[in-house]
Amino acid sequence: MNVLDLVGNTPLLELKKISSTTAQGESMAGVSIYAKGEFCNPSGSVKDRAAKAMLLDGIETGKLKPGKTILDASSGNTGIAYAMLGAALGYPVVIYLPSNASRERKTILKCYHAHIVETDPMESSDGAFLAARAEAEAHPDKYFFPNQYNNDANWKAHFNSTGIEIWEQTGHKVTHFITGMGTSGTFMGTSRRLKEYNPNIQVIAVQPDSPFHGIEGTKHMGTTIQPGFYDERFPDRIVEVSTEGAYAMARRLAREEGIFAGISSGANVLAALNLAKTVPAGSLIVTIICDSGSRYLSDPFWDEHPTGDAADNSTGRNR
Repeated sequence: MNVLDLVGNTPLLELKKISSTTAQGESMAGVSIYAKGEFCNPSGSVKDRAAKAMLLDGIETGKLKPGKTILDASSGNTGIAYAMLGAALGYPVVIYLPSNASRERKTILKCYHAHIVETDPMESSDGAFLAARAEAEAHPDKYFFPNQYNNDANWKAHFNSTGIEIWEQTGHKVTHFITGMGTSGTFMGTSRRLKEYNPNIQVIAVQPDSPFHGIEGTKHMGTTIQPGFYDERFPDRIVEVSTEGAYAMARRLAREEGIFAGISSGANVLAALNLAKTVPAGSLIVTIICDSGSRYLSDPFWDEHPTGDAADNSTGRNR
């Protein structure tokens, strides 16, 4: 057994306290909220699934072979997954990363001996992607470029694992799946599998409520380079979440559920909580805890305790 064998089969956690009432004390009786504990993957995030699938696909197709270096762009988590798996498989790794990525993410990458190329923070993940692609195209014999934003192995990893796990762990009772989008691989792959099991399952995508946001790893799809496999017609609904609301819910997860999670996880759970107010009793909502809060320790929001933490400040719009 090696670290690749530890990817997936993460626990499904019931958020009993958070799903019992909203921040304003409104009862949520009759609706259950569960979350996949993706921080239990070996590198600590949901991105282990896609990274493993993309690298193994590269090896199988002959695109990744001894002597090549793995190169891709990342806001952090996929880069860390590449670095861990590259170390295990014996490949060097180069990650293009916005320079404003958290200090913790950069440190973890360096611990796995990945080489970091920092890009303009004002260009966000789009700038990192364009720079990585240019380098890969300039030196095709040197690099294997998985291109996580346009690699079908990304979403298929979730079609072949995450969606199946959710279906089985809920005893086939899941009624709603809701999660944020970076590459959109988790959303698209999991949702497609769940819709295959039961077309009546509602799949809802989460995105920041502004192009200028602090929900690291999550895209505002209307103002960014869209991943090649993202289908904007697929979500049954898109809900938008504020950065402040995501921060507050991350704090609330830690102190009420004992789950130390990152910012995108806070956004997901806040969106799930607001969804719970609109669905029939008996509904079972599943979302994703994407990673651990340990990757954001240097962020100042942990020390803030404003009145009305995790207020229900997300909005929805139908597709």
